[in-house]
Amino acid sequence: MTDKQPRDYCPRCGVAYEELQEYCLECGERLPVNQGVVGVLASAWQRRFAWYPGDWIWPVLFFLVLTVIATSAAVAANSARDKGTPTLAATQTPVTVGPGATQGTVPVSTSPANLPTAPPPTITNGPLPHAPGAPSTGSVTTPAPNPNALAVWPPGQSGWTDVLESLPASGGRAAALARARQAKRNGLEDVGVLDSSQYSSLHPGYFVVFSGIYRTQADATAGLAAAHSKGFPDAYQTPVTR
Repeated sequence: MTDKQPRDYCPRCGVAYEELQEYCLECGERLPVNQGVVGVLASAWQRRFAWYPGDWIWPVLFFLVLTVIATSAAVAANSARDKGTPTLAATQTPVTVGPGATQGTVPVSTSPANLPTAPPPTITNGPLPHAPGAPSTGSVTTPAPNPNALAVWPPGQSGWTDVLESLPASGGRAAALARARQAKRNGLEDVGVLDSSQYSSLHPGYFVVFSGIYRTQADATAGLAAAHSKGFPDAYQTPVTR
C-alpha cells in the first residue's frame, strides 16, 4: 500500500504538505485551510503555481470583477441613453388665413433651445389665500419668543460667565431651573443652567446657574454688578471650557 501523496504546497517556502496539516514542517508558516469554495480555489491555485498569495486574493478578485461589470453596465446605459435622445428639427407649418386660402408658411422651430419658457412665478408679500368659506386671517405673523426660555451655552464655544449658584446634582435639575427662572424674572440676561460634569473648567457634580455668555474675563467682571444687585450677592466669574 502506497502512502498518500501531498497535494498542496506551503505559500512561503513551497514545501508540500498533507491535506489536514495545519503548519508547515519546514518554515512553520500557518497553512491555508482548504475547506469550502475558498479552499477549493486555493488548492487549484497551488497545484498550478508554486506561490500562493493567501486567501485574501479571492475577495479582492471578486470585488474587482464586480467593479468591472458595474462600470461596463454604466457605460452601456449612458451610451444607450445618448443614442435614444431625439433630435428636434425645424418644420415649415402652413398658416391658413380665411376659408381655404393659404397665404404662406411660417417656420416653426421645435428645437429645445427655442421653445418658449414659462414666466417666473410672482411672489407677493400680501395675505395668503384661504379655502372658500374659511375666515380670512390676513398675513402670516411670527410668534413672539418665549419670555421664560433659558439661555443655552453655545456648543464647542469657550468663554466666561457669572456663576449665580451651584446646586448639587443629587438635588435634581428642576431646582436649578427654578433658580434660573427666578434670576431671569429679576432682570438678569442670558440666564441658563450648565451640567458641570460636561465642562473641564467646572467642578463636577453640580448644576451651575449662570448669567451671561462672555468672550473675555473683563466682560464677565462687568456683569457681576448686575448679578449682585439682583439677588445673587455671592455670584462670581469663571471660565467655561469643554
